[in-house]
Amino acid sequence: MSSEKFDSVWDAIENTPEEAENMKLRSALMMTLKEHIACTGLSQLQAAKLFGVTQPRVSDLMRGKISLFGLDALVNMAATAGLHVEIRVLKTA
Repeated sequence: MSSEKFDSVWDAIENTPEEAENMKLRSALMMTLKEHIACTGLSQLQAAKLFGVTQPRVSDLMRGKISLFGLDALVNMAATAGLHVEIRVLKTA
């Protein structure tokens, strides 16, 4: 058994650093959108109308089906909901 340490679960399970970074961003956006839905008390149907997607799409979001969402789609959903998305780029150690 390996005792290798990772900063993120995505670093441990993805094949490349590029894939891990993409998954980290997608995961953060999905969690933020889920929190937004919960905090505003929106139903899935109301959230779908707000985001400009279907209710089954919101259901996929709420169930964490990350493989079904790209960064573009998640950023668009966040912007449509009135959320501002920022990205910071840092040098790796």
